[in-house]
Amino acid sequence: MSATGTPSLRGRLLIATPDMVGAPFERTVLAILDHSGDGALGVVLNHPGQTPVGAVVPAVSELVVTPDVLFDGGPVGTGSAIALGTTSQGAPRSGWLPVSPPLVSVDLDHDPSELATVVRQLRVFAGYAGWSAGQLESEIGEHAWWVADLLPGDVFDPDPDSLWRRVLRRQPWPLAAAANYPFDPRLN
Repeated sequence: MSATGTPSLRGRLLIATPDMVGAPFERTVLAILDHSGDGALGVVLNHPGQTPVGAVVPAVSELVVTPDVLFDGGPVGTGSAIALGTTSQGAPRSGWLPVSPPLVSVDLDHDPSELATVVRQLRVFAGYAGWSAGQLESEIGEHAWWVADLLPGDVFDPDPDSLWRRVLRRQPWPLAAAANYPFDPRLN
């Protein structure tokens, strides 16, 4: 439960509404990895960087899916890395923790040869988005974010630049219509 007594959003998506303008969250899609009475933590799924994962964490570069770059996970802790992967059902729990099956957080310090036996896909994020107790609930209440179901493919999407529109398109009406919202409504 969150600070306001609402159900946890762990394992769900946050989709920035068109009202969220400017860096760092304009047209972002975030996966919520933790949400409790103490606050929330998530990573931005659709901001690929330029740095190859192999240049930063070479031990796991063979597990990383395309695009195989370090993603900008958010404005907090940009010097740290968070890795997400998938595992097969019944995989031995070694080097990973469940987020929302089959999605797991992966310990990048774990033996890469062991990880290779259980992790099927991997994406690495520099930094994360964080909210203090009640802050995320307040932002949702102010219509800064829409909440949606997270599909495992969202995290590993090979075309992250179009993820915001595609996630919105699969939502029920009228939310699906927001996928066509112009970047600058004055030009509509």
